[in-house]
Amino acid sequence: MLLKPNIKLERVTDITLSILKKYDIDSLILDVDNTLSTHHGQVLTEGLADWLELMNKGGISLLILSNSKEKRVAPFAEKISLSYISLGLKPLPFGYIRAIKKLKSKRKNTAIVGDQIFTDVLGGNFLRIKTILLTPIKLEASLGFRIKRKIERGVYKIYKIKNTEE
Repeated sequence: MLLKPNIKLERVTDITLSILKKYDIDSLILDVDNTLSTHHGQVLTEGLADWLELMNKGGISLLILSNSKEKRVAPFAEKISLSYISLGLKPLPFGYIRAIKKLKSKRKNTAIVGDQIFTDVLGGNFLRIKTILLTPIKLEASLGFRIKRKIERGVYKIYKIKNTEE
C-alpha cells in the first residue's frame, strides 16, 4: 500500500489541528508546487497565511521539502517564513530524513503534505511517515505531468482513495 495516503483532503487549509491530533502529528513536511501555490507560482493560496498562523499557534512544526531548485523554493519559503530543503529528490528518502532531522521530530509524529502520489505519498510511505494527499491546485499542462496524473487516477480507483472525514 505504498501508493495509498493516510489522509486525503482537497486543500492544505483543510488540514486542521484536530485531524493532526487524531493522527498524532506534530510536524508537517510541505510540498510547494500545487500544494501551497500553483506549479512554479509565488502567490499564496487563499487562506494559506491564516492557516500557517493557526499551525504555528497550535505548536505544529513546518518545513518545505521540494524537488524544485533553490531559486524557485527560496523566495516562496522566505515569503511565508519557513525553512526549506530544495532538490529533495522525492520519493527517495534522503530529503525526508533531512527534513525530519531539521524539524527535530520523530517519524511517527511527522507527515508529508503534497499533491502527488508518486513523489509525496510513495516517499512518505516508504519511510513510514504519515502521508496527506491533496488535490492539485491546478493541473499541469506538460505531457509528462498529464501522463502521470492519468496513472494517478488509476491508483485512486484501485485504492478507492476518497477525502478523509474529520
